[in-house]
Amino acid sequence: MSESDDPPERADASAGEPEPARADPGRRRTFAIVFLTIFLDLVGFGIIIPIQPFYAETFGASATVVTLLGASYSFAQFIMLPFWGRLSDRVGRRPVLLVSIAVAAVGYLLFGLAGSLGMLFAARVLSGIGTANIGTAQAIIADLTDSRGRAGGMALIGIAFGLGFIVGPALGGIFGQFGIAVPAFVAAGLSASNLVLASILVPETHPPDRRGQGRTPARGLSIARLRAALKLRDVPQLLALYLVVTTGFALMEQALPLFVEARWLPVPAAEIADPVQAEAAAQQAAGLTTWVLVVVGVTAVIVQGGLVGRLARRFGERPLLRVGLVLEAVSLGALPFIGWTGSFPLLLLGAVVMATGSGLYNPSLSALLSLSAPDDEQGGILGLGQSMSALGRVIGPAVAGLLFELVVGLPFWIAAVLMGIMVLVSITLRGPHV
Repeated sequence: MSESDDPPERADASAGEPEPARADPGRRRTFAIVFLTIFLDLVGFGIIIPIQPFYAETFGASATVVTLLGASYSFAQFIMLPFWGRLSDRVGRRPVLLVSIAVAAVGYLLFGLAGSLGMLFAARVLSGIGTANIGTAQAIIADLTDSRGRAGGMALIGIAFGLGFIVGPALGGIFGQFGIAVPAFVAAGLSASNLVLASILVPETHPPDRRGQGRTPARGLSIARLRAALKLRDVPQLLALYLVVTTGFALMEQALPLFVEARWLPVPAAEIADPVQAEAAAQQAAGLTTWVLVVVGVTAVIVQGGLVGRLARRFGERPLLRVGLVLEAVSLGALPFIGWTGSFPLLLLGAVVMATGSGLYNPSLSALLSLSAPDDEQGGILGLGQSMSALGRVIGPAVAGLLFELVVGLPFWIAAVLMGIMVLVSITLRGPHV
């Protein structure tokens, strides 16, 4: 490991939670509140995942249309992520977080009430607009951490994601037994509860004297802002990583339920003529998919909650990023072969390796981008990074269904190749310290 990969100031930082949160009880409380807010947001999102493909199939959706439904959600996030982030730089984090949570609640409610495929798409777009607040949440963490605690702080959001993928899909599987649309109403209720809690508990972390007064008004992604960001150290490579890595992961994520249905069910639900038997097959596929997502979530929580902060302080974010990408490439490439064996426990083991990889690279990538941004541009730059992720979640789902229909394993192999290319890109990062 190179000396630049292990900055001297990391050596003295103790492992675990971010340094400012440990030193200041007020900041510790804010971290806990933000964690709870994002956790509830992600639980609402996670509830939808196991039932969305099979819910869409009840309206006659093909595999390609099923994954396009996921792409519509991410396209809305792509448009709105930099807008919310930049707006939070100008008006504060709190109002942006509250408005976005309210919009997400309405989207989930519409999803449950949908009477057509068109309404499903409209609901997912609205939910995508509302849940495009991750850059704002990251900016709150950036407001409260210094360079030593940044990776550990960003890992909190990763932990919230992981827990959301444990609790959310599990709740989706449970409530889905009472009706295919019931999980959407539960998600709407959780978002409404989240709105009430956030309005009472979330403080403002970006005071008026730190806001970019006189700067470009808040708006969505623009060529001018992108060009300005690309002039910052390491930002071009980091944005490329956000885009390509997320594209690869989204290919897997959208194809996974269809893959489980194709390899672990005797006959896919869409090919069963009898409605009762088709619904039973769909519930079985949703249940198996839920198990995989829960394993992914548990692993991500363990990695990001117990390892990332310590490892980042000892080795630096760049080595963690590279190791995570390698693990992700290997596990994704192995998935089609696991499907051929028909061993579901082996699939769960592959999910552990895959989640370990993402658990290492996700907070490391966020920390590196944050450390490359000026203090008064944290929301905008982090929002831009999340916008690249959202674009990846548009590209991946847009082609995942088509690739799956051509060759079942193709989405996973292409995702593995993309991760491998990004390992090479990560080697070019110089880090925030000269």
